Amino acid sequence: MLPMSIPFGVQTILIRAAKVEEIVPLRHRILRAGLPMEEARFEFDEAPTTCHVAAFKGFQAVCCATFQLNAWENEPAFQLRGMATDADWQRRGLGQAVLQYATELVLEGSPVRLFWCNARVPALEFYRRQGWVERSEEFNIPTAGPHRKMTRRA
Repeated sequence: MLPMSIPFGVQTILIRAAKVEEIVPLRHRILRAGLPMEEARFEFDEAPTTCHVAAFKGFQAVCCATFQLNAWENEPAFQLRGMATDADWQRRGLGQAVLQYATELVLEGSPVRLFWCNARVPALEFYRRQGWVERSEEFNIPTAGPHRKMTRRA
């Protein structure tokens, strides 16, 4: 899938597949601030079935998402992990564009059509607008706060 350019005023943002090294600093800053940098790396980040996507302003990732093969209730599925958007770029449509691009990229190479995530409670409305459905009561992840499980079928 070709990279996608999006104009934001006088700036252009490039959305494309990314390497984990390009997105770990953003994940750390937004999702794991105050913790060691290694906390922003996930098991299976390097797996061949894992897909990382990011939006770049120049060479800096300003939004990212990762999909990892990880079954949902015994059904093959991709788990969305590490979705993060730099504070200066939040609520501008960039997260939606990255999530859409990442979903299409994953669907291109796999028969799996089910997605799930542990969504932070403050981001629930964002996911609902993208067609995700809540599947659990609220639970706490010690390093990340309150979450709910959500799914989406393509």
